[in-house]
Amino acid sequence: MVRPTRGDLVAGITVALVLVPQAIAYALLAGVPPVHGLYAAAAAPIVAGLIGSSPYLQTGPVALTSLLTFGALAPSIAVGTEDYAAHAALLALIVGATRFAVGAFKGGFVAYLMSQPVVAAFTLAAAVLIAGSQLPALLGVSVASDNPLVAGVVALSKPGQWAWVGIGIGVAVLLVTVFGKRLHPAFPGALVGSLAALVLAKLVTLGVANVGSLPSGFLVPSLDLPWTATPSLLLAGVVIALVGFAEPASIARQYASADRRHWDPDREFMGQGLANLGSGLFGGYPVGGSFSRSALNRLSGARTRWSGVVTGLAVLATLPAAPLLSDMPKAALAGLIIASVVPLLNPDPVWRTRSFSPAQFGVAVVTFGVSLAAAPRVQWGVIAGVACALVVHLWRELRLDIETWRTDDVLNVRPQGVLYFGSAPLLETRILAELADHPSLDRVKLHLQRLGRIDLTGALVLRAITRDLARAHVPVEIQGVQPHCQRLVESVFSRDEVGYTRRPENDLAHDHRVEDTDDSSPRTADA
Repeated sequence: MVRPTRGDLVAGITVALVLVPQAIAYALLAGVPPVHGLYAAAAAPIVAGLIGSSPYLQTGPVALTSLLTFGALAPSIAVGTEDYAAHAALLALIVGATRFAVGAFKGGFVAYLMSQPVVAAFTLAAAVLIAGSQLPALLGVSVASDNPLVAGVVALSKPGQWAWVGIGIGVAVLLVTVFGKRLHPAFPGALVGSLAALVLAKLVTLGVANVGSLPSGFLVPSLDLPWTATPSLLLAGVVIALVGFAEPASIARQYASADRRHWDPDREFMGQGLANLGSGLFGGYPVGGSFSRSALNRLSGARTRWSGVVTGLAVLATLPAAPLLSDMPKAALAGLIIASVVPLLNPDPVWRTRSFSPAQFGVAVVTFGVSLAAAPRVQWGVIAGVACALVVHLWRELRLDIETWRTDDVLNVRPQGVLYFGSAPLLETRILAELADHPSLDRVKLHLQRLGRIDLTGALVLRAITRDLARAHVPVEIQGVQPHCQRLVESVFSRDEVGYTRRPENDLAHDHRVEDTDDSSPRTADA
């Protein structure tokens, strides 16, 4: 690991000042006691900085992973309890082990496999749910529901209970955080807003709900966790590991491209895995990469991964003074969280999919709808979206566009797509139907230059078509086989079911040719 620079020291401390209030806010979103957010914020950046690939990526509590944690635990465990925190730490270990295993076994390519419609729709749904979950705290309304959307709607429906002082504080923090970046990208709006709210709460009796007591101390490792709950948390842990990695992967790729640096997804998976293992070991909860903190890190002068280590050490140094944050108004933290998802409350990326691909737009709609309907178990939205994306892919693979035309006594057939076990029968059925409808045709030409791929079953179907038609005295000529498919096709046509077959002269049963030439365009359109 390269030596740290002065810029790393400055950037690390700057990010830590923003991370402390965010860690408390995101801990409340995840449902864990606030101090456990500080544990995660201290342990995760230190561990991730030791092995990660990106010099700018800042790891720690983030909104999306916090929502996924809440969705995995809130339906079955009392929110805000130490038992809940213990399950959250166990979940972090599962997430960490999964990510580390993916990276160690060179599976980092999965960072590229999540389809954009699924990611865009789930991100939009998550932003809506995160904002909805914070409305009760922002408005000062007590709501007994673990569904973020329901909680937000109920809070909005009770204007008589709104705490206007808290609303003012929360909105002020939100505005400072959002519009502060317009003054300068490195402006620490989250720090300024939350610090102002904290100072105000200490100077004036506001009469609004606050964070409550925060214990002081240092990180203490512990494996005294509810291990018997591991099987029930496995699915949620794997989903968080894969879905939650999309955010740090996107950040790291973006900055690697901007700086023309190499980025290793396998190494990043391992780094993020170790970060979650460290967070779980020291009483935190699942963590991810932060867009805003990574941008601040880069703009503040970070040049190596040491900036993340400095951030974690700086947060660690604040733990003895954690009780000073106990007067932080919850409305201020709600404004902080809502500010973090404001850029994500944009339906355009999902809506634009409609003009590009109606089928993929359908995938996005399903992802968005299931994510909202299944809340707080939002992971089912991702699972439903991935399942729909696979169905759409298979449906497209099964399709084979087949163009036919006739020239004299020759039936010309030009398939387009992929000829594999799922689509090959369509070609055979179409050829037989054309010959049945036009008895005068006594030859067939197959133009295969538009087939992107031919698998073994596809090649065997071509051979079967050729031999069956030859027995009916209809010779078949094959043209335009792509170079990467030619060896397979020639190999299949050189054998029969038991071995090599010699071609008898004048035997129409084997009157076929495999060529690379293209044929002329159709002169007569098929009716």
